[in-house]
Amino acid sequence: MTAAAGDKDIWIVGGGDLAGQFVDAGLLDEVWLQYAPVTLGSGAPVLPRSLDLELIDVARNRAFLCGRYRVLRAE
Repeated sequence: MTAAAGDKDIWIVGGGDLAGQFVDAGLLDEVWLQYAPVTLGSGAPVLPRSLDLELIDVARNRAFLCGRYRVLRAE
């Protein structure tokens, strides 16, 4: 994928486990999280890895929030 993309961005869309696999391979530099106003009970972690994230942007679309984070490092 990275060879085919050259210097262009690669977007992956999926759950936390998919993002975690890219973290493990050292291929994740940003995370965009969409927040919806729903009750999830006890729930599970959004990401199955502990990441050091820096919030770089926030957007709102009606009742939904989007946080854009820079991945500083996987812990």
